[in-house]
Amino acid sequence: MTGTINPLGPRLPDVQRIALLRGGGLGDLVFVLPAAQALRTAYPDAELVLLGTQGHAAILRERPGPIDRVEILPTATGVFALAPGAEPDAGEQDAFFHRVTARPIDLAVQAHGGGRWSNPLLRRLGARHTIGARSPDAVALDRWLPYRYHQHEALRWLEVVELVGATGPATARLTVTERDRREADACLAGLPRPLVVVHPGATDPRRCWPERGFAEVVGALVDAGCGIAVIGTPDEAGLVDLIVAGRRAVRGLAGALSLSGLVGVLDRADVVLANDSGPRHLAEAVGTPTIGLFWCGNMINAGPLGRARNRVLIGWTTHCPVCGARLTDGGGGADCGHEDSWIASIAAPAVIEEVLTLLAEHSVRPAAIPPRSASPPR
Repeated sequence: MTGTINPLGPRLPDVQRIALLRGGGLGDLVFVLPAAQALRTAYPDAELVLLGTQGHAAILRERPGPIDRVEILPTATGVFALAPGAEPDAGEQDAFFHRVTARPIDLAVQAHGGGRWSNPLLRRLGARHTIGARSPDAVALDRWLPYRYHQHEALRWLEVVELVGATGPATARLTVTERDRREADACLAGLPRPLVVVHPGATDPRRCWPERGFAEVVGALVDAGCGIAVIGTPDEAGLVDLIVAGRRAVRGLAGALSLSGLVGVLDRADVVLANDSGPRHLAEAVGTPTIGLFWCGNMINAGPLGRARNRVLIGWTTHCPVCGARLTDGGGGADCGHEDSWIASIAAPAVIEEVLTLLAEHSVRPAAIPPRSASPPR
């Protein structure tokens, strides 16, 4: 039988408990949801436990979906650290494994990188069967696929679970709850529609479009009659304030939302404009149209698969803007120590045009949008 990507491997007998290992941020959770749903469909009676992070647990709490519960990972080299530089604690790790393996695990799925660090962690669970990705320096699992950096993350993990007969759509879906919407509505009250939600941050500053570009776009969208909500973490409050800059119809929400409220705000938006970041991926998962600003290399691993509701503008920088180091060799770009933006070449007028076009195509047209002489290429 053929799956979404490859012929399906044989399903495993008598699978009652599945552990799915995935560290990282909110976007990392979104990328593993198609694989989780595929496992749920293939093994409907099994308990599916995500070995993940506090953020994953907060997003998934009281939310319908394929994952039954989340076990918080301990600090583990190359997999998870609660704070930068945190060192693994043997007692914390022992307590985690004791808790997770109190009931036998039938299938353990490694969905966190090439396995140098994550495969030994997974094997420690003592599962009857193990599957995952494997780089040349990683220990083998029972069934595995070679890890190559340049592959879309959602497709990578969907391909892995196809090894045990699980398959399904490659796009993530996240259910929005009334709790999400209540918090969002309180934060967005009084803003004009259509509503454009803007996220100017990202965990890696090299993936961030310059603040002046966002400010120019926000100003143009306000002039076109849109309401704007600029979201961010507490650490991004200064950046958000620069973009809000006292403008009418623009509201800064840095640090003002729980993760539930963030999902609600993304759901209430007519369009989300963001860098390659967790909020952009969450917005796509709840079904909101998005405009994503991507570096060319990251498009391979994290870009949206379709273009009807999700548009991209790409920065084609191939050498570090500071030292000239080549960015397209190996994995995720040069680690030369410089943090200047790799997507600064994206032009603000092109972003404005994409936002207005997407609003119009989804029948959400600001009254003040000027007529365009020609449609953009499709």
